[in-house]
Amino acid sequence: MDAVANNEIVPLNVLEQGARGIIHAVIEDGQSLGDEQASTIARRLLELGFVPGAVFEVVARMWPGNEPLAVRVGGSMFALRRREAEAIQVRREPTAAAALQVGGR
Repeated sequence: MDAVANNEIVPLNVLEQGARGIIHAVIEDGQSLGDEQASTIARRLLELGFVPGAVFEVVARMWPGNEPLAVRVGGSMFALRRREAEAIQVRREPTAAAALQVGGR
């Protein structure tokens, strides 16, 4: 079983359309975000509502290249670049099928 199915913490960008869960953290690493200004992108993501404990849903992945990623947080929807979505660490809500497998049914 992979990390997503095991309900582990993963980057938002690895989830498929329709996935839901809870935000765990935003990585404030300016280098990974391509942001030399001391992580202003991470700060902006936090200001937009990508905060620990917030519920999210991956609404759509655009074509080509699955970028941008449309994500709903609270009552708002945002388009995130792959690099931004990779900085958001999440715990996926288990699907009904995965919950049955984990429960042994």
